[in-house]
Amino acid sequence: MTALKKYQRLESPGLWRDTPGAQRREVVVAFREASLVLSDPRTELPLSHWSLPAVERLNQGESPALYAPGFDTDETLEIDDPDMIAALETIRTVLRKGTPRPGRLRGTLLGGLTLGILAIGAIFVPEALVKHTAAMLPPATRAQIGAAALEDITRLTGAACSTPLGNRAAALLSERLFAGAGIAITVVKDGLPQAAALPGNIVLVGAPVLAAAQVPEAPAGFAIAETYRAELEDPMIPVLRHAGLSATVRLLTTGVLPQGALAGYGEVFLAAPRPPLPEEALLERFESAAVSSTAYGFALDATGETTLGLIEADPYRGGSPRGLLDVQDWDALKSICN
Repeated sequence: MTALKKYQRLESPGLWRDTPGAQRREVVVAFREASLVLSDPRTELPLSHWSLPAVERLNQGESPALYAPGFDTDETLEIDDPDMIAALETIRTVLRKGTPRPGRLRGTLLGGLTLGILAIGAIFVPEALVKHTAAMLPPATRAQIGAAALEDITRLTGAACSTPLGNRAAALLSERLFAGAGIAITVVKDGLPQAAALPGNIVLVGAPVLAAAQVPEAPAGFAIAETYRAELEDPMIPVLRHAGLSATVRLLTTGVLPQGALAGYGEVFLAAPRPPLPEEALLERFESAAVSSTAYGFALDATGETTLGLIEADPYRGGSPRGLLDVQDWDALKSICN
């Protein structure tokens, strides 16, 4: 039963009926040591416990899957979550095939569950599991994973640029743009020509952005754009894709990524394409932050030809209505990598 700990925190919604004539009731389905626990989603109180070896599939091959805690019982449970169905089928198969032969039960369970994990990855494509895991992670875990990803990235970019005055300027810029949302603007010297986001509210800005910028609106624009991109696609998702299915399941069940899961992520991160963002929605972010978008438009394309919308539809064509950094802080930020 030790191997079942791989799924101890796997949960999904389901529809439970305790008698044939009763109305179906929404429940949370969760694995435990040797049972399936059905709980009320509002009170979190257990409503029923099913022994895993006794669970039967009543409609093999159909969807949603229909289960019962044995063929001679009145209770039924409908599940349409593919990851939960796959895990439940895998564990049921392993438990049914287990035999009491000494020394072989543990190996059979471990081997069966390993094959089950591979089967889930091959058949169901774990994109839903990746997104579910990313959505479930608390801020502290996201920050830890973001820091671990940054550590691998700095193998290629060099250590994040840092000076006391430059760090202060980056913090002031973040406060001005995001009003204390905890966005960390971090500058790296090599390998990143523009900007990108990491989990844990980290926005990486490449030193070339600062070197070419005449005003702080340029790096500010990249920070605004990348936080918007992170809302459209959680930066945790490519991290978990790189870590793989087994590491993602481990993270979901234990809250910790296996050591070495992010090795090589730096190459993937720096090579990832960053397509243009929807201009209308992006301009709304600039307007909300009270930042002119013109400098950002020219930073993306010095000719302005491909970013004409950001320039001509600038919500503050006369310049940002509120300053971003004073002269001393702007100079400190520009020289943070020196």
